[in-house]
Amino acid sequence: MRAVTAPTPGGVDALEVVDRPAPEPAPGEVLIRVTAAGVNRADLLQRQGFYDPPPGSTDVLGLECSGDIVSVGEGVTDLQPGAHVCALLTGGGYAEYVSVPAGQVATVPSGISLTEAAGLMEVAATVWSNVFMIGKLQHGETLLVHGGASGIGTMAIQVAKAFGATVVVTVGSEDKAAFCRELGADVVINYREQDFAEEMKSAGLRADVILDIIGAKYLASNVSVLNTAGRLVVIGMQGGTKAELNLAALLTKRAAVMATSLRARPSNEKAAIVSAMVAQVWPLIADGTVRPIVHATYPLEDVRQAHQVLEDSSHVGKVLLTL
Repeated sequence: MRAVTAPTPGGVDALEVVDRPAPEPAPGEVLIRVTAAGVNRADLLQRQGFYDPPPGSTDVLGLECSGDIVSVGEGVTDLQPGAHVCALLTGGGYAEYVSVPAGQVATVPSGISLTEAAGLMEVAATVWSNVFMIGKLQHGETLLVHGGASGIGTMAIQVAKAFGATVVVTVGSEDKAAFCRELGADVVINYREQDFAEEMKSAGLRADVILDIIGAKYLASNVSVLNTAGRLVVIGMQGGTKAELNLAALLTKRAAVMATSLRARPSNEKAAIVSAMVAQVWPLIADGTVRPIVHATYPLEDVRQAHQVLEDSSHVGKVLLTL
């Protein structure tokens, strides 16, 4: 089968389309013939040598995909060959076939195409697990999302609005700002022109939950805009890994700072996230309240171009690879 690896860490030229043996499903797994795969920032980090796959995992890139089940391993009874599915992966999505634990697989929700579904699992699982399961966002609360036009951001806006939250986002351009407003964001702040903390304070806004992809650079400002009992959930480190934290500010607000990742979690935890996400988010997709936002699709052979788009941050929503 065709598959994409990055044998030597580096820029987009490090990506290679290679020939690999097709996997076989182990007990508890299903084998998927991949239709499309989502491109995520974590894939860029892996290509650059900063985010190695967990021990024992494939070196083929790709944390999510959609496709048809070809066969099932021993013990799998609730998924059958021929089903249209999308899957949350530890790796291996940039390939013609991938095997994955059955608990990390979901049937494609009605109302969207099989290709569109390739960009669902990583963003929906990230949003549901971090904003709702960990951040415990409630109806009437305020959510601040950094990177509102990203795949995660566009999903977070829609789901949070569907559950009755006020949504504040940061973006890097007016085009992205306009798109986020169309999706339902209540307040949009251009971080290139405005200080998000000052803008929120001027508007009398405090965040009950913050979904942060930046990390160290935004830590102090994030804490400063947290509401009493606010929850800061850090899921990325684009702005560095080390910063000074004012514990007195946290104590005064009775606030919490949490940092999470999805890829390295054990399969049973991922399965629990997928189950809860499907129960809560899939009906919103089926009735059109939430929709996957796809910026562009590229054939597998153009994987370098797809990575470059993400690296340039010129996208709104998801970038997909098709097979």
